[in-house]
Amino acid sequence: MGDYTNMAGYYDVIMTSGYYDYAKIVDSLVSHHPERNVLEIGCGTGLILEELAKRQPKLPITGIDLTAPMLSIAQKRLAPFPTVSLSQQNITELALDDKHELAFSYGGVWYFVIDGDKEPFLVSHIADQHANELGFEHLAKHIAVGGTLLLGIQGPHHNYETTISNGMKYSQQIDPTDIGFTKHYFLHDGEQKLMDQTVHYRTYTFAEAKALMGAYGFEYVAEKDANQLFLQFKKVK
Repeated sequence: MGDYTNMAGYYDVIMTSGYYDYAKIVDSLVSHHPERNVLEIGCGTGLILEELAKRQPKLPITGIDLTAPMLSIAQKRLAPFPTVSLSQQNITELALDDKHELAFSYGGVWYFVIDGDKEPFLVSHIADQHANELGFEHLAKHIAVGGTLLLGIQGPHHNYETTISNGMKYSQQIDPTDIGFTKHYFLHDGEQKLMDQTVHYRTYTFAEAKALMGAYGFEYVAEKDANQLFLQFKKVK
């Protein structure tokens, strides 16, 4: 699972400079009518959970992440929300007390990429095949039968550079690999390089993803909304 320690101190300013639309992400989550025991897989600095908790202040929410500096920021951000609990966890060893009715990841551990009319493919922050199997195995133990797993949808990755809200230059570089791709993240303040983060990703075709997830009881649920931000899976066993 990717460790984002090098990025933690700059994550918020990058992500809130147009990288994600957090209001729309939470609009999509709320449309699935979460009522209790929601789990975010890879909560980062808590930007999605903050928006969700503001809208549904009585909703019990758990957020997990591997990167301690990210969670430290999230703890401060989410301190005003007593129904939110955070835990440093590796999904391959996930151990929580409760089963959850809804779990989601948007750019966290797993997400889907859709490129035009092409079939979706799964992107994993976990490069090792067996570790992905362990991740879904442990996640399955924490979602109630009949519960929902939502994995976010993103557009195709590409190289680019942009000026973010504080005037710094953010850039990313994508290098294909035999199992997926490597993504390099950079942040510069003038000529000074402030951040250099590299993450190795594994990818799965849609058929491979459905087979992998199906082995642990997750069944794909087709939706008709062309503007959906998540692909939906039901925990059927």
